Amino acid sequence: MAGTTTNISIRMDTDLKAQADALFAELGMNLSTAFNIFVRQSLREGRIPFDVSMKTPNKETIAAMVEAERIAKDPTVKGYTDLDELFADLKK
Repeated sequence: MAGTTTNISIRMDTDLKAQADALFAELGMNLSTAFNIFVRQSLREGRIPFDVSMKTPNKETIAAMVEAERIAKDPTVKGYTDLDELFADLKK
């Protein structure tokens, strides 16, 4: 990489920045490096390199997601690794 660098200033929520700093530190980089990766990938793809949408789950979906998380963490709920066993239990 050749050339000079320039400084930019970005406004960001304090908590969001702290979370990003922690994540990128775990990945072995700082926020500046992560931002440069984002910009380079955007230029390579000619777009934002991930989907940006307004799709948010409705209350029913959020409730189902919360219930699924609760069930997944509940040691009293039986899990299956065999579809035949699952279907056999469903027929009972």
